[in-house]
Amino acid sequence: MISKAAAARAAALLGAGRVREATAEERRAATLVVEPATAAEVAELVKMCEAERIVLAPLGAARTLREIRRAPVPLGISLERMNRIVAHEPDDLTVTAEAGITVGALNAELAKASQRLPADPCQPSVTTVGSLIAAAHAGPLRLSEGTARDLLIGIDFVGHAGRAIHGGGRVVKNVAGYDLMKVMGGSFGTLGIITQAVFKVRPIPPQYAAAVVPHNRADDAFACAARLLDALPLSHLEVVSPGFAARFGTPGQFAVVAGFSGNPAELGYQAEKLLELASDAGAIFNDDEAAAHYSTLRDLNFAARPLSARFAVIPAELRAALDAIAGDYCAHAGNGVAEVALDAEQSVDSARKIVAEWRERAHRARGYVGIIAASELTCDALDFFDSPSDGALKLMLRLKQAFDPAGIFNPGCFVGGL
Repeated sequence: MISKAAAARAAALLGAGRVREATAEERRAATLVVEPATAAEVAELVKMCEAERIVLAPLGAARTLREIRRAPVPLGISLERMNRIVAHEPDDLTVTAEAGITVGALNAELAKASQRLPADPCQPSVTTVGSLIAAAHAGPLRLSEGTARDLLIGIDFVGHAGRAIHGGGRVVKNVAGYDLMKVMGGSFGTLGIITQAVFKVRPIPPQYAAAVVPHNRADDAFACAARLLDALPLSHLEVVSPGFAARFGTPGQFAVVAGFSGNPAELGYQAEKLLELASDAGAIFNDDEAAAHYSTLRDLNFAARPLSARFAVIPAELRAALDAIAGDYCAHAGNGVAEVALDAEQSVDSARKIVAEWRERAHRARGYVGIIAASELTCDALDFFDSPSDGALKLMLRLKQAFDPAGIFNPGCFVGGL
């Protein structure tokens, strides 16, 4: 717990109304929450926490940390007030934004220039830019647009001793310095607090269409996806199991959900070619129907299930890794990534056994499994991160010691308990 004196100092530093008890959504992540409005205020908070050995964690909507933290940290630093677009250069296709702005709000502004940040996490209206980077969120568009780490060209964060650290720049061809964007990506707030980021943005495609192709067997669905991937420049490509396929109008079957973008002529060609390659009766959706299918796919909420995990394996091995697996899944067929979820509550022993089996499958496919969410009953008994090699763990430990020698940045929320 944070002392009353430290809470009073934080209140004096930030002003009235910016130190509060955690909300119900934040309570598993943090006990007390502060709301700085500038990077300088974040730096002062970090200095205070290092001096008094107060453990802290950066918070967006706290959706990720409330799942993976075993116990709340004393102090959560909410970046909700740091939600500005600092600069948008439409001609250069770049945007600089503070970490507290949500991806949805950012894209609403970029859309005025017919541009977008094509990173598409689940529920972008509540996913902040800081969380997008630190928790490595990604959605269906990872196939064609990459993930946040591919779009990120500059980053600012507050690190040890409250230092303001900058990496990259505001131009696409900037290659100077260490690649701090890659280091901070997927670090879950364990190395510092991201305050600002610079991204490449893309023009919004003129039109978008979605195809849904049903299959009775998983093998047939993955074979269909492989044919489409080889032949067409798809925006996204997923295979969804029967439990999810009902949302796309194919109950009781597997479904291939493919999205493609371009001008009317391009869409017409791709639709014709897709139906030819699918070898089954598929349906093509346009306009609002296509957008609805895409939103349904993007916003499949695996964190709401009693046990859910993410497989990341060699793409060619994804089908084998998911063979006869218990639960429903959404497989990003071109990327080797799949989210898997169970509907039924598990006992502790059962959950451990299931996760061990999932990880064994992933390891055979030269990959790993990370837990997305677990029920209150089982979450403390599971390792949310897979075990790395000894060499990789040593490197991660050295990074943690270099970036956070005081040990205050969200400890216990990374691989190996770092």
